[in-house]
Amino acid sequence: MANRRVIVKRRKAVKNIRKITRTMQLIATARFQATLNRATKTQAYTEKLAELVSSLTAAAKDLDHPLMKEPADVNESALVVITSDRGLCGGYNANILRTAVAHIDRQKEQAVESDVHMVGKKGAAYFRFMKRAVSDTTTGIGDMPKFVDVQPIADNLIDRFTKGEIESAYVTYMKFISTGTQRPVTVQLLPFEHEADTSDTAADEVIKGGASVEFEFSPEPGEILDELLPAAVRTRLFQAFNDAAVSEQIARMVAMKAATDAAGDMIKNLTSQYNRARQTSITMELLDIVGGANALAD
Repeated sequence: MANRRVIVKRRKAVKNIRKITRTMQLIATARFQATLNRATKTQAYTEKLAELVSSLTAAAKDLDHPLMKEPADVNESALVVITSDRGLCGGYNANILRTAVAHIDRQKEQAVESDVHMVGKKGAAYFRFMKRAVSDTTTGIGDMPKFVDVQPIADNLIDRFTKGEIESAYVTYMKFISTGTQRPVTVQLLPFEHEADTSDTAADEVIKGGASVEFEFSPEPGEILDELLPAAVRTRLFQAFNDAAVSEQIARMVAMKAATDAAGDMIKNLTSQYNRARQTSITMELLDIVGGANALAD
């Protein structure tokens, strides 16, 4: 039977760990609500901006823009991978990195090299351990990503794409679908493409009663797209950062709750062991007393 003193020390240590995990769970819950509000608000703006671009391109079918066509004779693609700076969030980072590596391998099979821009310390450490190349690393964005922190990354992708240095740009992150569902995805940023449902909505707006609606543009459609398309790319990337922040807090909540519950089960088990050890010790002492009394009686 284990020593009672050892069991008491272990139980005390587990109780301290449970206090920490419980506190981290409460902090993640509070941060989740704040990040969820931000992601919900920015999503409406992102979707509306995409609708404007779709309506414009549907109305002016002859319109052509550099951000909407893939450069020729280029075999390099850019990939932004959004991971966390901190751990203790279950399989959050592992799922994102697995999706990113799968995308890189698919691109390599098509003779396209991926230029990786890693966001987050965990992703950078993993790629360094796996000896995979990373061209640039960004850390310290935190739980509340700011547009001024994301804009330079998007502008760099836009600049390289328009110069013909890369044929496409993607972002891998944990997409927030609902509180119970988050999914690692790789989304294409460049060349800019419309979402399927957005395109259908735009077509419905253009065609009314079987007749095409004529638009009068001021300024010219090309000038409008010069403003809208870069803004749409930036907001898509910013939305990815916001979704990643929400998903990270959910993953941390779930992981810390599981750790807290496991610590509670361990405390019950240790308490049971302690009670058995204590009862055994008492029984042995009683047997010694009875044995000594019988010896004196004889």
